[in-house]
Amino acid sequence: MHAAESLIALGAAFLVCGLLARVGVPVGLPTIPLFMIAGVLLGPDTPGLDIVADPDDLALVARLGLVFLLFYLGLEFSLEDLTSGGRRLLSAAGVYLALNVGGGLALGFALGWGVAEALVVAAVVGISSSAIVTKLLVETGRLGNPETRVILGITVMEDLFLAFYLALLQPVLGGADGPVEAVTGIATAFTFLFGLALVARHGARWVGKVIDTQDEEIVVVVFVGLAIITAGIAETLGVSDAIGAFMVGLILGSTKKSQRLRDLTHPLRDAFGAIFFFHFGLSIDPRALLDVAGAVAFAVAMTIVLCVSAGVVAARIHGFGRTAGANIGLTVLTRGEFSLVLASLALGAGLDQRVASLAAGYVLVLGVIGPLAVAQSGPVARLLPRALFPPTRRYATATPLDLSVGTGSLYRLGADLLQIRVAPGSRLHGVFVGELRLPSGSTLGLLSRNGATSALTASTQMQTDDVLLVFTDPEQRNAAEQRIRAVHRSGRLATWEGDTGT
Repeated sequence: MHAAESLIALGAAFLVCGLLARVGVPVGLPTIPLFMIAGVLLGPDTPGLDIVADPDDLALVARLGLVFLLFYLGLEFSLEDLTSGGRRLLSAAGVYLALNVGGGLALGFALGWGVAEALVVAAVVGISSSAIVTKLLVETGRLGNPETRVILGITVMEDLFLAFYLALLQPVLGGADGPVEAVTGIATAFTFLFGLALVARHGARWVGKVIDTQDEEIVVVVFVGLAIITAGIAETLGVSDAIGAFMVGLILGSTKKSQRLRDLTHPLRDAFGAIFFFHFGLSIDPRALLDVAGAVAFAVAMTIVLCVSAGVVAARIHGFGRTAGANIGLTVLTRGEFSLVLASLALGAGLDQRVASLAAGYVLVLGVIGPLAVAQSGPVARLLPRALFPPTRRYATATPLDLSVGTGSLYRLGADLLQIRVAPGSRLHGVFVGELRLPSGSTLGLLSRNGATSALTASTQMQTDDVLLVFTDPEQRNAAEQRIRAVHRSGRLATWEGDTGT
């Protein structure tokens, strides 16, 4: 494709994704399936308008979308967030993988396509999409939810498992000469990831010096370079480029520039992420799905049951309730880039072509059902029996928000004390303190979270079970309470432009 044609195709892809999202989002549709459907409708395998004759023409731009999606996710969390679960997190991820990979293996043998095909189908069905999981967490505003750490832990364990599983599959797919080369590949991948984890834990401040400048242009150029080169090295060493981008985001997320990096990454994540899902749709041939329609329907139904079951088990292990259990199971439901990569490897190895058709149809159906299911996780949670979950903590107040004003010496200081408890169900969850827009005369005090106390700032993102202490002028107390209750009832008051204080 000539340069002019490439520019027209890329511009048309952006434009179509944006226009379709503008129509669908106001009626409650997530953007992910809309971008994918746009790719299917305008791809080379669908009759009608064909704006991209060869999906490979957009492959690099789409890969950047995956890199920025996972890089942003890494910025949102720390190594401690992902490792603090310890055995509970490993247990939850182990149950998820055992159920889904085991179910996929059983499906592969039931289809009767051969042992090699069954091993590929096991991974196609068993591994969720890190990119789609990231996008869903962002779109639904659940990055601050307690169960999100479990969801991310599962996706990280999936990527580690996939590196291990792909190495074992190489002799089957013809990419390795024997078990020695397979073991070497596994060791290399884990050594690389372990090295990045050490940097995230002990060397983040040194990496932070590379982006320690007030010039935003330089910051953007440097962090983009770090994200892309780390992703490339990761893929070269047998680790997915997604997990490489996630790990470098994890490292930079521990620096003092983390909030600024998140702000600067937003437009890159959204723009290139749209092309990633559009490109995803381009690779799907609707006509090839008819021969495997029955297998696709069974695989989708099985995955829904197994993922929700895994979510229930993970919630029980961590002491969460029905809502968290449904959120876990439904967020990791959608399959994506890894399934299609595995299918392409199977085709390259000369395996049954129906494996690729199954993967394409399976991914497309779950790509539509998954985001819709996540958006409706509340009704799904109510269908789960309460007996499957540990008793939830009861609060003395009848409403999810508890506001109380302290007494005693504070009055002699001329200030009232607001104690704000973010209970389950409050829309304060996920809101930055600065977004409350507290009136003048209000001073941020302390935050109590998970038994630890820290200073409260405008950039503090509130989470369920947090207790916040705010000092306020007695004459402004009612105004402060009204603003807090307004956010509690309906969500954010306005877009917040950063750490402006209150």
